[in-house]
Amino acid sequence: MMRRSGFVLTMLAFGYAFLYVPIILLIIYSFNESRLVTVWGGWSTKWYVGLLHNQQMLSAAWLSLRIAALSATISVILGTMAGMAMARFGRFKGRTLFGGMITAPLVMPEVITGLSLLLLFVSLEQLIGWPEGRGMTTITIAHVTFTMAFVAVIVQSRLVSLDESIEEAAMDLGARPAKIFFVITLPIISPAIVSGWLLAFTLSLDDLVIASFVSGPASTTLPMVIFSSVRLGVTPEINALATIIVAIVTTGIIAAGVIMARQERIRRIDEQMASASNA
Repeated sequence: MMRRSGFVLTMLAFGYAFLYVPIILLIIYSFNESRLVTVWGGWSTKWYVGLLHNQQMLSAAWLSLRIAALSATISVILGTMAGMAMARFGRFKGRTLFGGMITAPLVMPEVITGLSLLLLFVSLEQLIGWPEGRGMTTITIAHVTFTMAFVAVIVQSRLVSLDESIEEAAMDLGARPAKIFFVITLPIISPAIVSGWLLAFTLSLDDLVIASFVSGPASTTLPMVIFSSVRLGVTPEINALATIIVAIVTTGIIAAGVIMARQERIRRIDEQMASASNA
């Protein structure tokens, strides 16, 4: 038993090291004095200062953050509606087709998705004149197309496990469907919504293939800039930018975890107070 637990711990440590040691090395080398990423020249923050003067990198980062935030928000709204339809509307006509269309982006190769969206945008521009060119709008629509599927699956899974008797009790007391959703259902599924938003934000921020198809010359995202720069050699400025992104993502994950833990604690207190009052 001890040998088995030792093997499991060793494999767990190896797995975590495989995931996080490269990130730690990236953070360390972002403070490297030397321009060569393979040679350590001492500690320095000059690459962070240099990053502040790299307008191409900063513009691409700001564009990617705006696209990720906007597409994640739209994906949460549409994905929540799709998840509600799949979990609450029962067996309606066309449910199988609807479910297949929602989950199709999950398994569709990104090259096929990007090419099909490019052809769609070109055809729409020729027919109705919109979208005019390719830029932030087309990238946002493309990202919503595939991130919405992830949000819908997460929200649907949470709704399926939700006890419907709570909503039925509210309806028996005269509450309207809209009030039931915003007062009862939405707070319960809010952790799933937050998780879906974070996942959609990360997928949009990280996307390279689809954005390469639907972007224009004036709308270069951060992954596209990094990819084109890496082909010429990794610079310490890229390490500095990656370190900042890791810090922002880590802060967001910690904040979301704290919020969800607080909501769970409040929910348990309310359940204890309700059970005490019934007793």
